[in-house]
Order: sequence, then structure tokens, then C-alpha cells
Amino acid sequence: MISDQEKFRPIRRMLTGVLAVQLVIAAFLFLGDVGRDFVLPSRGPAAPEFDRPTRPGDQTRRYDPTLPSGPGVETGPMPERLILERVDDDTALLTGKIEPGDGARIAKQIAASEAGTILLHSPGGSVRDAMELGRALRQAGKATAMREGDVCLSACPYIFAAGTERQAEEGARIGLHQHYYGENTLLPAFLAVQDIQRGQGEVMEYLEEMGVDPMLMAPGLATPPQSIYLLSREEMERYDLVTS
Repeated sequence: MISDQEKFRPIRRMLTGVLAVQLVIAAFLFLGDVGRDFVLPSRGPAAPEFDRPTRPGDQTRRYDPTLPSGPGVETGPMPERLILERVDDDTALLTGKIEPGDGARIAKQIAASEAGTILLHSPGGSVRDAMELGRALRQAGKATAMREGDVCLSACPYIFAAGTERQAEEGARIGLHQHYYGENTLLPAFLAVQDIQRGQGEVMEYLEEMGVDPMLMAPGLATPPQSIYLLSREEMERYDLVTS
């Protein structure tokens, strides 16, 4: 039998490496505040446009939180805050950016909804609100799903992970990245490293609670906030993010 210590050793190693990277980022931010002309070194060409098809090894795309709806869903820009809309007797659509306060607000609507399945289409936003809403969704016994053309990015996958059943059609895009932690100011840049580590621990516990492999975080932690790592179908299944 594998002990808990051995089970979580790879995750601890991953987070140790991430902490080192974040300390380097904090140092760059410090230098950037001391000297306004300081520029981070180039990491190569910008990520391709979001709509460009992915393939294994080529899954990082440009992140745009104002992404319009894609094929198979209604056109138009993303709502500025989460909106829960009825689709039919057993389905509701949760769409829009996840803003602070949306967790508690939408959780009440989820509890009152008779829909058994919640469709997701969101560019992400507040991680804490996503997890608050996810726990409410799990408590209400709702399934989550995505249609062809739907996107679930940044913090949105944490809501998707809460479904009692989780389905994503071909053409649905689920993506992760590092969570942006604030403006480029001197002292908060260093204090933010502690907050990031605390937040990552909370997300790991949340994913474990939802029955999703916490290693789902790995590709996101390696992807800068201005980009998004789009999961392959094989990765969705490997991390138990989808149930069918």
C-alpha cells in the first residue's frame, strides 16, 4: 500500500519548483519597480491565437478574457459577470466572467434551480468564487457539461470539476494557467508568494475533494497568465476531470 507521504511526494516536488520560479518572478518585479525601464527577458514568440487548433505538444494559446462565444453556441461577447440561464427543463447555462461575489450570488440560484445539468461557458476569473460555487454545485448534486464551442478557462475548470458527472463534447476547450496575483508594486510582489502558495494548497485540497487529480494543476502552473494551456482529451481523462 502506498503511504500518504509517497502519494503526495510528486506534488510537493512540483510545488517546490513552482515556488522557486515565483521567487524569481518576485525578484523581477522588485527590479521592475526600482527601475521602470527594466524589461523581462523574452521567452520567445507570443503564443498563437486562441482559435488555432491544438495538437500534443502545441497546446498553449493566447488568453483573452473577452473571448466571444464559439461555434455551436450563441455569438456575442462574454457577460461581465456570471449569469445562470435556463436552457430547458433539466439544463441551465452558466456563462460569463467570474467576478468577486459571484460565488455566493450564483450559489443561491444553483440551490433553487431544478436543472440537473449545468452547462459552462466562461473565460474564468476569481478562483475563490469558482471554488465556492463549485462546492455549492456539488452539494446540490448537479452535473456539469460543455458543448462544442464552449470554453472553460482559468478558474472555470474548478467549477466544472464539481459536477457529480462531467462531460465535454469534442470541440469544447478547457484551459488552465497561472493565476495573476496583482499589480507590479514593490512589497506586495514578495508577500504575494506566500498567498500564491496558500492558494495553491487550497486548490489542491479542493480538487482532491471533488475527486479530480491535483496534478491537473501542473500544466497550468507552467503557463504564464497571458497564455492558456488547453487540455487534450487524454489529459482530461488522465486527471479524472471528465467522467465520460
